Amino acid sequence: MALLDPVTMPSPAGKARASDVSKSKEGETPTHGVRTIASLQAQVVRHAHPVLLISLFLVRFHALVADPVATMSSSIPIVVVVQAVYTITCLPPAGSQTTKPAKKLRPGEKKKSGSDGMGPNIATALVALILSSIATLALHGILILFGAPFLTHVAHTLLCSTHLAVLGLFPLFYTRGVSSKDWLDILSAQAPFDEAYGGFTGACLGAWLGAVPIPLDWDREWQKWPVTILCGIYAGYLAGKLIGGTLVFGKRFC
Repeated sequence: MALLDPVTMPSPAGKARASDVSKSKEGETPTHGVRTIASLQAQVVRHAHPVLLISLFLVRFHALVADPVATMSSSIPIVVVVQAVYTITCLPPAGSQTTKPAKKLRPGEKKKSGSDGMGPNIATALVALILSSIATLALHGILILFGAPFLTHVAHTLLCSTHLAVLGLFPLFYTRGVSSKDWLDILSAQAPFDEAYGGFTGACLGAWLGAVPIPLDWDREWQKWPVTILCGIYAGYLAGKLIGGTLVFGKRFC
């Protein structure tokens, strides 16, 4: 008869712990990309959204170069409205991806009033906008860590951070809410790509690349802080939103 080694033989407690770990891993629901709403209205707004943002930026570019603070501050309300319309119309709010499908109505049964509508979406958008405003301060600090002026151009940097928050973070807060798991995946670059996450990633990369022309000895007026940064934010956001929602949808960095 074979002898059992009490040292190498797994104990019942060890088996229980291993089974608990495997069960917890199996019970974790992976983060999925958020698909845009498939209605005709949503698709029209989705395709018109980048055209509006590009047109707004090009129309205001000369004013941005001449007076960055005044132009960025006056553009924020317009950008907020454009982002809010796009987000509420085209993206599902946080939590709606995990809700149960609506119950089928019986013949002759009327739909309850208030069971569906824009009310919850607008409330979620307001919360997302508040969270984006708070996150602006964190983005301001990150821009300083990456080389933005610390004691000068404070208004320039803060307004640039606000544009980055409204473009990149607002749709993410709207679709992801404050889920710690989702945000851990986002901040660790492990979240699956979709329009919101792709736009945020593109805006951050665009802001970083936008700093490249600033130290070059070209003596151009548009090289001053933070014109090229803002150009990179808008270009990167629109490119990342397009690529994240189509070519690399559902894929991950790692």
